[in-house]
Amino acid sequence: MSEDDLKAELERLRNENAALKKGAASGISMKVSEKGAVSIYGMGRFPVTLYKEQWLKLLDMSADIRAFIDANDARLKTKG
Repeated sequence: MSEDDLKAELERLRNENAALKKGAASGISMKVSEKGAVSIYGMGRFPVTLYKEQWLKLLDMSADIRAFIDANDARLKTKG
């Protein structure tokens, strides 16, 4: 590796580290998995990983999910 390559890699790693620190402050972070899916970290012990079209379908249903949660609020538990 040339010196320029090493400097570029160091800068990339610094930026990645800064992004990880920023995500750690909010508790939730996102990453592209090795298989090209979107993984959300910080929701529980394991990441929630779905492919792009699955996330988009889920996001399109956000109003329905909120209505379902409201309708079943008495039966649902919260993590405490």
